[in-house]
Amino acid sequence: MKFKTIIASACLVAAFASNAHAEYPEKKIEIIVGYSAGGGTDVMARTVAPFLERYLGDGSTVVVKNMPGASGQIGVTEVANADPDGYTLGTFNLPGMMARTLDRKADYSADSFTYLANVVDDPNVIVTAKDSKLDTMEKLMTAAKADPGAITVGMSSLGGDDHFFLMRLQNGSGAEFTIAPFKGSAPARTAVMGGHVAMGIFNLSEVLGFREDLNILGVATEERSSLADDIPTFTEQGVNVVNGSLRGFVAPLNLPEDVRSKLLDAFQKAYDDPEFSKAMLASGNPVKLTLGDDFKALNQEQYDFAKSVWETTPWK
Repeated sequence: MKFKTIIASACLVAAFASNAHAEYPEKKIEIIVGYSAGGGTDVMARTVAPFLERYLGDGSTVVVKNMPGASGQIGVTEVANADPDGYTLGTFNLPGMMARTLDRKADYSADSFTYLANVVDDPNVIVTAKDSKLDTMEKLMTAAKADPGAITVGMSSLGGDDHFFLMRLQNGSGAEFTIAPFKGSAPARTAVMGGHVAMGIFNLSEVLGFREDLNILGVATEERSSLADDIPTFTEQGVNVVNGSLRGFVAPLNLPEDVRSKLLDAFQKAYDDPEFSKAMLASGNPVKLTLGDDFKALNQEQYDFAKSVWETTPWK
């Protein structure tokens, strides 16, 4: 009798534990953003949060916590060191987060995370001043090849997507440019409009409001962007370069598989929701979903390219 009682008790405990785990999420989920409130990554996270709540169900609550500093490194390190229980997620920016493991000491690596979903792909563009004679990609590339290094390029910083786009462009075309880094996109854009640099490399979202002052020569996407379908891709113009600023979400390594599956399902359902796409575009975040293992592979590709640049032309 006692033996049967022990078995029955063990079964009840196992069933209770199973049911408790299946109730995820049973408390609030925190998304850590490694940047200040109001920035592009923060706006993305706050736009995504209510859709995660909707599709995780069970009255779930998702809150955003800002931990700015060290170009996002403080926040993403906090995520890497958190308990892998599904209640701490974090934003993850590429190529920046991987580039930071190369140009400084980092307490995380590509193997520190469970990759959930990349939701934003803000493609790179090349722009010139409205009155510039370099008003087409063909003219720009002809000039760059005729006088290597003569074309100056304004961009927000080194070790980011603008910089790596230029490296891909040079590697693929054989043209050479001279980089003029600025402390942010706004001063770089002003320099282009004022003719202080010959061209600029930015993200599409950073120049759409300045089309009266800038020529947008191409967009680094596989297909034309729905935000500006009159702008040809670089591939259409014979320059096979696809690149951009990627923004997504990760969790600590070793997230339980059932929790991971529920989160991936929620991201997929959010992406399929027309309201989600509308909200993201309204916030200046071009949507492109890459889930789970595909996101992990994308991260590895970004890291490998950043490492190849660092090893040949370190930016610090």
